[in-house]
Amino acid sequence: MRHVATNDDWLALTNETALEPGLPICDPHHHLWDFKHERVAPRYMLDEILEDINGSGHNVVSTVFIECSTMYRTDGPEPMRAIGETEFANGIAAMSASGLYGPTRVAAGIIGTADLTLGTTVGAVLDAQIAAGGGRFRGIRHGVKWDASDIIPNARSNSPPGLFLDGKFREGFAQLARRDLTFEGWCYHPQIPELTDLARAFPDTTIIVNHFAGPLGVGPYADKADAVFAQWRADFAELSSCANVVAKLGGLNMDFNGYRWHQRKKPPTSQELLAATRRYFDHALGHFGVERCMFESNFPVDKLSCSYAVVWNSFKRLTAEYSAAEKAALFHDTATRIYRLGGQQ
Repeated sequence: MRHVATNDDWLALTNETALEPGLPICDPHHHLWDFKHERVAPRYMLDEILEDINGSGHNVVSTVFIECSTMYRTDGPEPMRAIGETEFANGIAAMSASGLYGPTRVAAGIIGTADLTLGTTVGAVLDAQIAAGGGRFRGIRHGVKWDASDIIPNARSNSPPGLFLDGKFREGFAQLARRDLTFEGWCYHPQIPELTDLARAFPDTTIIVNHFAGPLGVGPYADKADAVFAQWRADFAELSSCANVVAKLGGLNMDFNGYRWHQRKKPPTSQELLAATRRYFDHALGHFGVERCMFESNFPVDKLSCSYAVVWNSFKRLTAEYSAAEKAALFHDTATRIYRLGGQQ
């Protein structure tokens, strides 16, 4: 039985029909969880994501689950407890793959986590994650987002500043490429140079930078949108020089991005979302190109600010003049190639 989000009535105030409803989409970044009462969607399981997908009218054919500290084991060695999240996601994926819940293949790829500061011994955790993933495990995310301001939330793992540069972290990071695993680079925009340094040190590891590397718009960054963009613009361009880095385009609708959509009387339209954030998309696409970019929903986190229909419509408005091949790459092909999802369409 589907559980409604706490802001469903508000989201319903802005209703849009899906643009280009036949365009195949792989959503390469979403979460699944339960009992997260701090979120507008405290429960987001198979029923809830399918409600968003099917209700949106968009043709989402597959998705990638991204770790979110859910369903960890309650016993066993601490580093191995995160295996429970992969077991959970793989169970959801198996349900979806049965076809009983419709054609969308939810969690066709799985990104889990592992504490890379364990150094070389993290290899055992990675091997256990691969085994638990049932052939769907593709990589890890070890969040390192950090800022000195108490107003800005740091990574759940309480990562210290400069972790991308830490020697022990890099010992663990070296274990990824030998297992053909990817790394989700999740940080805030002032940390982009550190991510660039990491990418250059490990050119054989595919790094997917999440959410434009988190441009900040609250705390000491509030009302400094142009200055933040200027710094981000230069650093993101430098990051794009690393051929092993791929960019996820989305995830700009969180509270710390500073757009304050959730404080409005009505949710934004897709035109409003695009107008507010287009310069980020245009710059990223101009430097990374469509073959190294993929659109993402970041649901249900971005559900704080907009509906699933609206967020994908904003991407489709952005690409209205793009060629069919360019759209295919951004909405589907880059994601399925990077996450090795096969020929799904």
